[in-house]
Amino acid sequence: MQREQIVYIVDDDEGIREGLSLLLETVGLPAQLFSSAQEFLDAYDEKQGGCLVLDIRMPRISGLDLQKILKERGFALPIIFITGHGDIPMAVEAMRHGAMDFIRKPFREQDLLDTINQALQVDAGQSKHQQERNAILNKLASLSEREREIFERVANGDMNKVIAYDLGISERTVEVHRSHVMKKLDAKTLPALVRCKLVEEMSGSV
Repeated sequence: MQREQIVYIVDDDEGIREGLSLLLETVGLPAQLFSSAQEFLDAYDEKQGGCLVLDIRMPRISGLDLQKILKERGFALPIIFITGHGDIPMAVEAMRHGAMDFIRKPFREQDLLDTINQALQVDAGQSKHQQERNAILNKLASLSEREREIFERVANGDMNKVIAYDLGISERTVEVHRSHVMKKLDAKTLPALVRCKLVEEMSGSV
């Protein structure tokens, strides 16, 4: 089941917020409006998909500051910056830190809509990737203590006979445990097993 995606609009200019909301409404895209970065941070649910249309210049917490906060918290929400002419150097810096795009004021509505649709596609892809990672982590959690031990050694490239010697068990026992591990992880090849190990390491679950 595909999750709903929301376009978050964060801008301290009420006119811009309302105008963008009406624009999105014409193409059937749900939007949530926020007048400040802090207001957005207080309300945002990281499990909710979508993208962020963000003014680069705002009081207290700027758009760039919000981008850094989201990155530090591990939120991968695609960000589109709205910038004035004098903000271009900042916008370029934002792109270096992972922003998807920046739209210069005044902008063509269709240009913004096209960029938003691209951002939503990126978000959908990230969501699918996250679901795949979670599935792998759940499978790893189902391993017994001995299976986990075998998994670690096999994923590190150790031969069955070396594992058997180090653990004080027969090579046949290692083969049986290895078969169970492969089945539980739905890994038909050694590279697939190694991928499970890398996913776990990248998720910080070791």
